[in-house]
This record gives sequence, structure tokens and C-alpha cells, in this order.
Amino acid sequence: MRTALLHYWLTSMRGGEMVLVQFCRLFPDADIYTHALIPEKIDDIITRHPVHESCVARMPFGRSHCQKYLPLMPFAQSRWDLSEYDLLISSESGPVKGVKKPSGCFHICYCHTPMRYLWDMYEEYYKNSGIGAKLAMRSFKNYLRRYDLKSAECVDRFVANSRFVADRIKRIYGRESDVVYPPVDTNYFRQAQDAERKYFLMVGALVSYKRPDLAVDAFARMQNETLIVAGSGGMFDELQKRASSNVKFVKSPSKEKLRELYAGAKALIFPGIEDFGIIPVEAQAAGTPVVAMGEGGTAETVIDKVTGVYMREQSVTALLEAVESVKSTDFDLSSLRSNAEKFSTASFLANFRKVLPQGVVTENVTE
Repeated sequence: MRTALLHYWLTSMRGGEMVLVQFCRLFPDADIYTHALIPEKIDDIITRHPVHESCVARMPFGRSHCQKYLPLMPFAQSRWDLSEYDLLISSESGPVKGVKKPSGCFHICYCHTPMRYLWDMYEEYYKNSGIGAKLAMRSFKNYLRRYDLKSAECVDRFVANSRFVADRIKRIYGRESDVVYPPVDTNYFRQAQDAERKYFLMVGALVSYKRPDLAVDAFARMQNETLIVAGSGGMFDELQKRASSNVKFVKSPSKEKLRELYAGAKALIFPGIEDFGIIPVEAQAAGTPVVAMGEGGTAETVIDKVTGVYMREQSVTALLEAVESVKSTDFDLSSLRSNAEKFSTASFLANFRKVLPQGVVTENVTE
């Protein structure tokens, strides 16, 4: 079957792009369609495929700030000629699932989430946006919501990256979905040499909904413990200014640095509510327990009192209680690592093959 892979935009390597890497491995002859590509920021497993950009990429700052052209994207992708394809696989948390499907073609949407900034987290994004972005959100919200609902009708089969997202797909689109957890490089982090565990660790994008402020404020009350915050994002400077002396920062850590940080951490602090959350799985693969909310993706990846501790609410007090619980719990290394293996690349490949239409042939990759 002639296959096309669809992805909203290719401007950095995050969780969605790592899923696309595995699709590229399964379908090495597939073409890729996306609104914008920055090749130097993307894995060459992706860029060795023929990549077709939409007209968004040719707009002013269309590659560096393609999200600003979101209202234009439905029109832009309507210009793609997909008539020669038998199978479409969209890696999606934007509008690209709404492409016009050729007659007889089958469309699988691997949905990272229905767009948070349109639906469940609209108010959060609006509150933290500038004046121009707020005006745009007000102006285009209803149009984009109508389009998003209509675009779901173009999909033959939804695949969600967690049960949490599957529930959201059901509530917003009225559609059932299979759950296939995204791939995590558990082998790489499993190989971390366990150093002496001296500090607590928070990893990820430093943006408001991930609640890094809770971690920074909680450790201001725990001067006998060290917190390392590793990441980047709009709150980086603000967090540095409000942090106490026992909170250290590592900006934009490499994958190698992350492995080192996981190996030396007493626990990962993960107070946000995520659709899935790759970082807690990486930590468990390295033998590091997780302090997290028992909601969203971490309710599916972290086992309370076995591979981590759940916070009872998103508050400084609840985080402090959970940290004290982690400190007094003896976690079994083999349980941490075996739980992480449920979300390995091999598991993803095996489970995704099960949702493909009968007769579809993929490359024989297993890890």
C-alpha cells in the first residue's frame, strides 16, 4: 500500500516527533506531509524521507513561528494532492487529520490529544498569552473548534496515546479509539550507571501548566534537600529569580545529560497533568521513582507506592507530603524498570502493528 505520513509541523524533536520516527522506520518508503520543516532540528530518520511542506512554510516566519498560522492550516493542507495513496497515518495534535482523503484510502490518526488550546486548556492558554495572541484566540476559537470537529470525520480509526486521551477523544469527537502508548527509549536510560542519589529532579518544559512553580516553592521549604530543574521554556528566568539557594538549574540538557541526572536523583518531581508523559517513564527506566499527580498519563505510567507516590492535589503542601513519603519508601529497582518496559519502543511497534488494516506490510523492525 502506498503510504503517506502526516504531521502537524516538524520544528523540534519532542514526543510527537519521536512517534513519527517509528512510523518512518515501519514505512521507509512513505512520503511525509507537514506544514513546516526545520531540517537541522529534526532526526535524519525523518528527513531522509521525501517531505512536502504546505504554503505555511513560505509565509513570513512560517517555519520558525508556524503555530501563528494555525487558522490558515486547513486551507494550506487542502492543496496537498494525496490521490495516489492507499494509507494515511497522521501523527496529530493539530489540524492535519482533516486532510481530504482519496476514495478507497484508509486514514489512521495517532492522536496525541485533541488540541488543548482549543478545548480543555483553552482558559489556561488564554490567561498566559499576550494581547495579540488573546485577540487571535477569541477571533478564531469558534471557527477552529468547528473545523476540528469536522476534521474528525475524515479519520477511519483513532489511536490514542493513553486512556486519558482516549476519554478526551470520546468526549470531544464522539469517537472510540484504540490505545497504543508512545515509544520510550527505555534501553538507553536503563543503561544509566546508578550514581549516589543526592538530589531531587524536575525535567521538562518550564511552562505554567506543568507547574514547575510548585516544585521550586516546595523546595524553598526544604533547605536540607537539593532540587535540580532541567529544561527550558517561558518560565525559566522567572523560576530562577524566585528559587532558593538549594534549587539548581540546567538549561536545555542533552539526552546524555538527562541520563546522568536521572541516575543521580532520589526521585523525579512531576507535578503537572500530562496527556501521557514520557519523562516519568524515562526516570523509572533509570531506577528513579516519581512524585506525580495520579491523574492524566501518570495515572497509567506510575504505580502508587510501587514506582512512585501520587500527590493528592496540585499544591505545595501535597508535594511536600509526597516527597516525605518517597523518602521513607524502599522502592524495588526491578519493579521500576519492569514497569518502564511496558512503554518501550518494542512494545509500541508491536501494538501499533495490531491497529493497522489487514494486509498492510511494514518493515521488520522490533526495537
